[in-house]
Amino acid sequence: MSQTQLLMIDDDDRLAQMVSEYLGQSGFAVAHAADGESGLEQLPLLHPSLVILDLMMPGIDGLEVCRRIRSMSDELAQTPVLMLTAKGDPMDRIIGLELGADDYLPKPFEPRELLARVRAVMRRKGKSASAPTERATPLLRFGSLEIDRDARTLAVNGELADLTSYQFDLLVAMAERAGRVLSRDQIMEAVRGRELEAFDRSIDVHIGRIRNAIEADSKNPKRILTVRGVGYVFAKEQD
Repeated sequence: MSQTQLLMIDDDDRLAQMVSEYLGQSGFAVAHAADGESGLEQLPLLHPSLVILDLMMPGIDGLEVCRRIRSMSDELAQTPVLMLTAKGDPMDRIIGLELGADDYLPKPFEPRELLARVRAVMRRKGKSASAPTERATPLLRFGSLEIDRDARTLAVNGELADLTSYQFDLLVAMAERAGRVLSRDQIMEAVRGRELEAFDRSIDVHIGRIRNAIEADSKNPKRILTVRGVGYVFAKEQD
């Protein structure tokens, strides 16, 4: 049985060995890079299905590595990134998400949770967990906005726009529920399939990035509207 290739970029060799052995039991092959530069060199050679990226490393840190991955010009730029954060400051998570990380996991972590996070990101990459079982067409159109759920592409006025795999799934979850006011928990539950931490506000970061991609003026949004004290609503009628 073929294994799914992952790349772990982390300067902790013992942790990387543990992760490799544990995930290997579940069908994942984990290549290890001990620093950011070597990780970026391995990326085009391995074409991994997901990158497990440590935030704090000598040389270039995880934030810079994530920034460089997202700035690549080919499909490598869409590689899902699961960021490992050793710090307790939520700003570390927010900055990582702003740079395009798909999820985060604080250290120390239980190997079972890492496996669950990896599988969740992989599911989001392949197919939105919030998509209906049956649907007549993969296309969702709202004025000049077109979302192709099967091709996982987003176009605005005929021009392709870039989102991370997680942000694309968030957009699909809201678009399929156009006109419904959704709380942050409802939106993220539709995608992640699990309860959120009580103070997890990363949804706001992702919504901001989605607005940057689809709104003519992200500071005066017309497609994704904020309902103060409740959450967000994806507008049914759009230009």
